[in-house]
Amino acid sequence: MQQRLEREWELTIGPDTVRLFIEKANAISAAIKDDYADGNEHEVELDGDTRDNHHHDGLAEEKADNLMAEELSELINDLNVDEAAELIALMWIGRGDYDASEWAEALAEARQRGNKRTAKYLLGMPMLGDWLEEGLEAVGA
Repeated sequence: MQQRLEREWELTIGPDTVRLFIEKANAISAAIKDDYADGNEHEVELDGDTRDNHHHDGLAEEKADNLMAEELSELINDLNVDEAAELIALMWIGRGDYDASEWAEALAEARQRGNKRTAKYLLGMPMLGDWLEEGLEAVGA
């Protein structure tokens, strides 16, 4: 856990907005973890012993998971350039790529990346919610 930073700046993105993203990312991550918790949820053997370990209504759950990810993606895509860069910088700090005291460097690097693929980049991270939460805590938001 990183030491909290006494900030001399304010976030453009509201901490409550980041917390909403954290909730949605954690829900998406939990759905994936629950789906594969025992390692053979989808295993079906047709030779010999017929087993069907399909413990969920796959299409309904898959559609709900996709809608949740799609909603989070749209929310991220609606961010302005500064907010998107801050979201990436928070994730990097939470992940440990940067220390909270290196906020300016993390933010500058995130701004250079642009935000055309921000949602895809962030949603590709299974621990996104955890890292955003740790990043918020580290910067004292």
